Amino acid sequence: MKPTKMRNMQIYAATQNVRSRQLGAPLAPALRKKHERRSVRVVVGDTVKVTRGEYADVEGKVSSVSPASGRIAIEGVKKEKGQGEKFDVMIHASNVLVTSLNTDDSWRVKKLKEDAPAPAAGGAAEAPEPADNVADAEAGEPGSADGAGDAGTSESAADAADAKTEESGSADGGSK
Repeated sequence: MKPTKMRNMQIYAATQNVRSRQLGAPLAPALRKKHERRSVRVVVGDTVKVTRGEYADVEGKVSSVSPASGRIAIEGVKKEKGQGEKFDVMIHASNVLVTSLNTDDSWRVKKLKEDAPAPAAGGAAEAPEPADNVADAEAGEPGSADGAGDAGTSESAADAADAKTEESGSADGGSK
């Protein structure tokens, strides 16, 4: 399938659940550091700041979300019709910055907490292990990971060198 057709199917003919996932917006720097995420799906109740367009620098709560169009309505951002009737302006989700998250949904909070500490905890847990192994190797304890690895490496390297010498010797002897 041509790339243009594939791209159009992903954008214009996407299913509802795919379109719903496309409602992501970048997080403010403080939230980005706190949750260790770059973006999040926008939901009703989040506080956002418009970053582009006619309503740039306007901040307000999200009043409605339209997954079909990928746009959100923000409280206080309205336009007026000819007869004076006001209506919500729908702004694309990528043109806003999430400044505060709606934490009413316990599942959303749980997912944010699950995703955030995983890289930090993994890095912190791996750091002490090598330090312990190094201390064991320095103490000269047999069976330590570093000591056994070094001895095994040097023995196998010596064996490989001996094997090459024997091969070259037998090959030279046979050719003469």
